[in-house]
Formats: sequence, C-alpha cells, structure tokens
Amino acid sequence: MIKIDKNIKNIKEILRLGEAINIEFKESKEKLNRDVFDAVCGFLNRNGGEIILGAKDDGSIVGISKDFVDKIKKEFVTSMNNPNKINPTFYLSVEEYEIDKKVILYIYVPESSQVHRCSGKIFDRNEDGDFDITNNTNLVADMYFRKQRTYTENQIYPFITLDDLKIELIKRARKLAVNQRANHPWQDLNDMELLKSAGLYMKDYQTGKEGFTLAAVLLLGKDELITAVLPHYRTDAILRVEDIDRYDDRDDIRTNLIESYDRLMVFVEKHLSDKFFLENDQRISLRNRIFREVISNILIHRDYANSFPAKFIINRDVVITENSNKPHGHGAINPEKFSPFPKNPMIAKFFKEIGWVDELGSGVRNIYKYSKAYSGREPGLVEDDIFQIEIPIPKIIQDNKYKAQDKVQDKVQDKVQDKVQDKVQDGNLSGFNGTELKIIEVLKDNTMSRKEIIKALGYKSITGNIRKAIDRLLEKGLIEYTIPDKPRSKNQRYRINSGV
Repeated sequence: MIKIDKNIKNIKEILRLGEAINIEFKESKEKLNRDVFDAVCGFLNRNGGEIILGAKDDGSIVGISKDFVDKIKKEFVTSMNNPNKINPTFYLSVEEYEIDKKVILYIYVPESSQVHRCSGKIFDRNEDGDFDITNNTNLVADMYFRKQRTYTENQIYPFITLDDLKIELIKRARKLAVNQRANHPWQDLNDMELLKSAGLYMKDYQTGKEGFTLAAVLLLGKDELITAVLPHYRTDAILRVEDIDRYDDRDDIRTNLIESYDRLMVFVEKHLSDKFFLENDQRISLRNRIFREVISNILIHRDYANSFPAKFIINRDVVITENSNKPHGHGAINPEKFSPFPKNPMIAKFFKEIGWVDELGSGVRNIYKYSKAYSGREPGLVEDDIFQIEIPIPKIIQDNKYKAQDKVQDKVQDKVQDKVQDKVQDGNLSGFNGTELKIIEVLKDNTMSRKEIIKALGYKSITGNIRKAIDRLLEKGLIEYTIPDKPRSKNQRYRINSGV
C-alpha cells in the first residue's frame, strides 16, 4: 500500500541533502542493487542510517517500476531474514511512497548492538561508503569491543535454556507481530528461530560463546531468572496524591519487560483520567498515546548495568519518570533538534515488531505533540546520567479521577477476583488493563454480543483497544464464545468462561 503523508516532506528533504555517512540512494528500478545489503550491514555495524530505493546518487527520483515493487520488497525482507545473507539476521520493514507519480521505497536501518556480516563479510561505514574490514583484525576487534562496551543487552548467558523463558510470551509476541503485519516472518518461525531472528540468541565471534542474551532475559525471562541475573532490577510505580510523604498506591515491578509494560499501563489507567480528543475525525486516547511512549522509554532506553531503579511517580499535577542512562548529551531535550540514539537496540527492535513503539525518535515527538492537548502545558525531558521525563497532567481531572477510580477498580476486582484468580498470575488482576477489566465486569452474569459490550462501555463503535482487549481475554481463556465452532457467526455472543 502506498503511503501519502507528512513523511514525504522528510523524504524530499533527505533527497535534497544528498548521500552522507547515514544516507544511501539506490536506483533498484526493476531489481535490488547488488550492494544494497553491504550498505545495510554497514549501517547496522556503525550508527544506523536511511536507504531510499528508486533514486540516483544525486537524489533525483527514477522510481521503482510498479510491476516490480512487490517483488523487490519481498526479496529485501526475505534476504534480511536469511543468515546466509545477513548474519545475525535482522528484520527491517520497507515503506512505500509515491512522489511525483513515482514509487520509491524507504528503509530505516537502526544501529545494531551486534556485529553483522553480509555474505560472510563484515562491513563498516564512513563518509566514502561501505568498506570491508573482515580481514583487518584490529578494526574487527575494535567493533566488537565498541558494541560490547556500549550495549549491555548483548551479554551472553550460555547456560540459559528455552525452559528459563516464558514460552507463552513468545507466542504472544508472535501474535502481536502478525497483528501488525499479516505476512510477518515470525508467524512461520518456531520459538527458537524467532528468538534468533530477533537477535535474542547470538554468538560472540571473539570468544566462541553463544546463548541467550541479557535482552532475551529481560524481555521474556521468568521472574526467578531475572532476579538471578540482575538482582537489582526493578521498576517502582508510585501514586502520591493524598499521602505525599509516602504513597497512596504502589506497584513494585520485578518481572519481564512485556509484563512490566502491561502493569505500568494498568497503573496509568487506574489513576489518570483520559480526555476526549479527535484526530483526523477519530477519537483517540491522549492519556494512552502519551504514556505508551513514556513507559516504553523507561523500559527500552535504560542502562540495565546500573542498579538505580526506574521510577514512575504520579503526583497531583505532574508525572515524573526516572531511569538510569548512558547519556549522549546533557540537558533539556529540544524535539526539533533531537537526534535519537538507541540505548538497547535489540529490546527496542522487539518492541517495534510487536507494535508497542514506532520508529526511533517518534516517542519524543509524540510526547510533545499530545502533552499540550492533554494538559495545556509542555512536557520536560532531560538527558543526563539519570534520564528524567515530566508530563503535566490536568490537576482537577486527576483529583476527581483518583477519588472515583479506586472505587470502580475495587468493585471490578472484588466481583471477578474469585472467578479468575486461578487464571491470573499471583492471584490478582495486575496483568490486565482497564479496558479488559471493564469487559470482564460487564460480562459478569451476562451474555452479550460485541455491539452490546461496546454500548455497555459507553462507545458508539468499536475501537482498537476494545478489539485487542476482547482478543486477549479470549486468548487467556477468561471469556469464551457462545458459538465456539463459528467465531464469525452473526449470532455470536461472549460470556465469562464457564470453566474458570
């Protein structure tokens, strides 16, 4: 599908500025240039970059022949997941745009935390292009050292096995990725192949060690594994509205990053109000748009070698987050001049594949974009050894929400706790978000169609959040179809699972 949006302006500017250490143009009119993967490898090994297919070296657009667009896209994605071409493999998406009635393909390549080979060769990048350093032992050693020194997520644990990870989270990640793209390559991979494709199982070519990485442990590890590997790891979610000396509510989170994300979003939805907002004639959740980015930031861009705990603190009129950081600058961040730098590229890549973040740098832009509409004030982001974010929140709405929300949440949890406690880890509903809890509540002692559920939740039509919430509750077995053999029946209804 051809995209026509504001990104075209950015692409035109890239074409105008021309090729550079982080920009590469390839004509690829009817087939991929033979050296396009050399450029990809060089970008992965150096500082990342952007590739435009369908443009000459001088930036003039020649376009991709329309009969060959799908073939080129498929060949590129397939090659990136072929270890004989790129090793370790690295999934990249290809975006299609039309400029001046000519089709071009845009590929964003982030810096990788690993050293990659293209057809067995190691490429680096400088102002003159890509150069083969395979036989230069000093340059190769320097590259490995730089990656290992910079990215703690790459640390290999040879004795960790697949049994130490939560297999159900791998299945969930596969489903989320396929929901983002119907033809996502993860759907055809087994668990081990998926983990290798995601860069979570790797080999250190200097030492010969291979195994699961710290990124795999953090993303998918069982709680006891995470505690054994990183005893200091935790994220502290705190509410301070009435009792500002201590706290009104707290969640001490010491689980994997996937379930940490869930629990932090539940904490947000429990204590912060949303605000009606239309974007392109579609209602969106300002609260969730903002805090999706904030939460992803403290989980993805964090120095896990540092024992400083991440903090997510809701005060009366501002939310403050803090996380340990390896700074690439100091002071307040200006979104207009912000140059993103991946702190944990493999973790960030995994979050992107499952649809929880967009491209690198979009989080800062979205935080600034939506915060003004949410509270009438701008956020503050400060980069230092401790990365801090301040998100102003509507004070009056916050106070009202705090008084009312606990009652609603307690009511929901009290009514369904006995039924679902065997299905939910630790015997509580901490792993479910506000929308999911509300669906459970409206289905208590009721059988409803999808339209009736939507109406009971106060909406006129289904939203993406409601659709995902229903799918997840079905997947977890907390609700069930009344006509299980015909999921798409027009008479289909939902109820609390009779076996729960």
